[in-house]
Amino acid sequence: MSLAKTEGEGTIAEIMEAMVQKHIPYIEEAGRQGVQILCFQEIFNTPYFCPGQDSAWYASAESVPGPTTERMQVYAKKYDMVIVVPVYEKDQAGVLYNTAAVIDADGTYLGKYRKNHIPQTGGFWEKFFFKPGNLGYPVFQTKYAKVGVYICYDRHFPDGARCLGLNGAEIVYNPSATTVGQSQNLWKLEQPAHAVANGYFMGCINRVGIEKPWNLGRFYGTSYFVNPLGEIFACASEDKDELLVAEFDFDLIEEIRSKWQFYRDRRPETYGAITTL
Repeated sequence: MSLAKTEGEGTIAEIMEAMVQKHIPYIEEAGRQGVQILCFQEIFNTPYFCPGQDSAWYASAESVPGPTTERMQVYAKKYDMVIVVPVYEKDQAGVLYNTAAVIDADGTYLGKYRKNHIPQTGGFWEKFFFKPGNLGYPVFQTKYAKVGVYICYDRHFPDGARCLGLNGAEIVYNPSATTVGQSQNLWKLEQPAHAVANGYFMGCINRVGIEKPWNLGRFYGTSYFVNPLGEIFACASEDKDELLVAEFDFDLIEEIRSKWQFYRDRRPETYGAITTL
């Protein structure tokens, strides 16, 4: 999705509400199509404000669970649809995280993942806004699948992707905000590699458009799904607001994991602290 409103076009609260309202028709369309699991982009209800270092955006952080997750719980229950909701989380005054809530198909809040790897480079000044996550790499048993979340910059690090696999993930969602440049080449390399190395599916979500006044660059979209063979089997455009829908064949997980014995032959006890969650 591209922005509905940006800085200077309304208050922070108005910008956030406009972005939620822009998403609602897509949520409802997903429901009509029978989508079982839906994931939004990174901090879906705000601009990607991290190219600036304006503390005014701290006001966009909210509790999780909280107002936005509660609104999404209504849609999850209405459509019998799991929803992954990435938002800016306020844990307490001055303690803020880049977070994704996971809501089950009956509207139950299952828990959250907090982005672990926080960049501070090249316009992505995230350490000004987010503390590193402290919840490990949880996997959520939803109605339809065991779901893990890895957020944007996390994807550059194979260790957490491996932990999600060891913790039982069948699908890992990576909501992102990433712009043209070196990362565009890595976008279709790293996540298929995670899928292959761990025998799971991934849903890779990126926003589109150029966001003023920051002008970090063009968010190149190209959201896609990749299977445990590393095959991208559905892909969105670089520049359009879109709902990308695909069917997953879970038998492929069993087939691949049985053939390659990823979890029988893997030696987590030799990896040391990375498996201490």
